[in-house]
Amino acid sequence: MTAYSIERIREQFPILNQQVNNRPLVYLDNAASNQKPNAVVDCISNYYTSYHANIHRGAHHLAQLATEAYENARTIIANHLNAQREEIIFTYGTTDGINLVAQTWGRRNLKAGDRIVISGLEHHSNLVPWQMVAEENGCIIDIIPVLSDGTLDMVVYDQLLEKKPKLVAVNQVSNSLGTVNPIAEMISKAKNVNACVLIDGAQAVSHFEIDVKRMDCDFYVFSGHKIYGPTGIGVLYGKKDILEAMPAWRGGGEMIKSVSYQSFSVNELPYKFEAGTPNIADGIALGQAIEFVNSLGLNAIREHETLLTQTATQRLLEVPGMRLIGTAEEKTSVISFLIDGLHPYDVGTLLDQLGVAVRTGHHCTEPLMHALGIPGTIRASFACYNTLEEVDLFIEAVKKATQMLS
Repeated sequence: MTAYSIERIREQFPILNQQVNNRPLVYLDNAASNQKPNAVVDCISNYYTSYHANIHRGAHHLAQLATEAYENARTIIANHLNAQREEIIFTYGTTDGINLVAQTWGRRNLKAGDRIVISGLEHHSNLVPWQMVAEENGCIIDIIPVLSDGTLDMVVYDQLLEKKPKLVAVNQVSNSLGTVNPIAEMISKAKNVNACVLIDGAQAVSHFEIDVKRMDCDFYVFSGHKIYGPTGIGVLYGKKDILEAMPAWRGGGEMIKSVSYQSFSVNELPYKFEAGTPNIADGIALGQAIEFVNSLGLNAIREHETLLTQTATQRLLEVPGMRLIGTAEEKTSVISFLIDGLHPYDVGTLLDQLGVAVRTGHHCTEPLMHALGIPGTIRASFACYNTLEEVDLFIEAVKKATQMLS
């Protein structure tokens, strides 16, 4: 048995052992949300059946157990990102984290005429919050164009930096094309012009080791459900001095240090940005999900996913009319494609009838699809538990769907 045992891994995901339309489920929608191992599901169940209580201010036994487990998860996440505990803010997900930064740091620091640089690969979650701030404050958004292979035009990026932007907000990995952006270079260049940098890590955390100190970004955001954790939980990392200078956003509960009828004072980090009763169970389970990933090893996961992606990419070229969208040399386990003359939704529907789950549409990157001159794509994305046998089933299904629709 090899060190990376796909059989042992799949045993931890019983949801995969089912049939869809009388065919074995082939789940290839991992870029949208991956499945959860037993350890994560059991963690949530154990919290609710064994020690559920509100956290931090309770003096009783269950409250102390819940508080300890929740804060231990924060420590696990901080260590995973090489951050300080107080720099880890629990959020509802990537979108919530970006909105928090936009509505606090953004509203306070971005003024009329200030420039924001965003890549043309961004998910709507890293575009619309800045559009909202720009509409309110009169700042200007500049877009880094996307080249035909799905990479960013770094020549234009350099030109945009000459305009001295206040903020650069880019994803580490494109959710729709799988392109891995050169963020080390991008962050370094942004720092040279004193720009603040936010990195959307939603598509990166399940593939790469993240070291925010070495990266030197000011903010890093991700969602739990993208790294084998629950939905409704995420993380915002921010440099301590920046977080301390930002105003509080939501009011009430844990974010309060003291309050009178006339005024209030905010709590210390990280609680300053965690108003109300938090998503306790899922926060604890996110820590468990990260421990699961670390038990497999991110390098081993990425090596396995790379094999699947390269094999599937080569096999897809056997399909008549196949057009791959996004062919960057450095990619994660995402394949976006179109088949000449066929609508993505029609292909996706037939694949579902054949037991293969993929995502179709613009993948919340509508401006990117417009820039590429396409309505959307069919997107297959792989995770730690997918197999070469599933790649074969996927290719067979694509071929069959193409024949049926042609």
